[in-house]
Amino acid sequence: MVLDIHGSLGVLVGFDGSDHATRALRWSAVEARRHGLPITVITAFTVPRAIAGYTDSVTEVTGDTLARRGAEATLDSAREILKDFPGEAQFHVEYGDAAGVMVAHSSNAELAVVGARGRGGFIGRVLGSVASALPSHAACPTVVIDKNYDLTTGDDPWLSNDERPVTVGMDSSHGAKLAALKAAEVAAAHHVPLRVVMGAPPLDGALLWYPELGPREDEHNQRRRELEDRLQVIVRWLSEHFENLVISCAVVDGLPVEVLREETQISQLTVVGTRGRGGIASALLGSTSSSLLMHADGPVMVVPEADDPRLPEEEHPAARKAAH
Repeated sequence: MVLDIHGSLGVLVGFDGSDHATRALRWSAVEARRHGLPITVITAFTVPRAIAGYTDSVTEVTGDTLARRGAEATLDSAREILKDFPGEAQFHVEYGDAAGVMVAHSSNAELAVVGARGRGGFIGRVLGSVASALPSHAACPTVVIDKNYDLTTGDDPWLSNDERPVTVGMDSSHGAKLAALKAAEVAAAHHVPLRVVMGAPPLDGALLWYPELGPREDEHNQRRRELEDRLQVIVRWLSEHFENLVISCAVVDGLPVEVLREETQISQLTVVGTRGRGGIASALLGSTSSSLLMHADGPVMVVPEADDPRLPEEEHPAARKAAH
């Protein structure tokens, strides 16, 4: 069951008291303040019927169970962390699956944020269950904060002074262009440059095992020039919508996920779409995006499929449908 939370949720963050969640909470607070948005902190809990002995789901939600009291205590720790936060903050405990609760509220949020791993309702493996599910189903962009993230601030703990660029992983897909627009918005708001990066894997997958069969140098150089030309088109298109934004682009040799993982080490945020070219059409989250979330060394934003009037004309639904 999901409670009725009124008004815009702004930056929605899932919190379970873990170190990952604390990093996600601080990142969310800084981002909310930067954009003048509220921050909404949610902790979810469940009560196994076999343990609780309840048969009425309403009782599970409202009852004074150990699980609920634990969730309330967890939320109190979030209140303590944000006690000096100068913006609007709201806190909610909800009964239900943590990922489901976050997804349900994502349609009323500008951004959903979680730690890469957690405990209790937000626990997982290499990548937590919520961090795995949320980017695939959320109605708004999702940011996953990794274990290595360290908030860089000056005298004001709620203002970041991170001057590193925002990076977006690019191919020629619809999702990548949406990601590029969102990445440009973030870079402009953070007053930092935008990097548009494209990974260039070997022309033949067999080259990973038999590099001596590699293409001739002139073929390789021609392919790089073609990819660089594509990126220049993307840069010109983005510059039309973000005139004052410094944008650079690069084609980097390597598999896209490996290239982007390297970028997470030098970027304050790395942005990807839910799916790219070459992915399985029915997959909710593409292989590059899902692999990057598991191995990133910095915050990663996943932008869901949508339409945007700023997209090139051929990328709008009617044009894409006609093309197929």
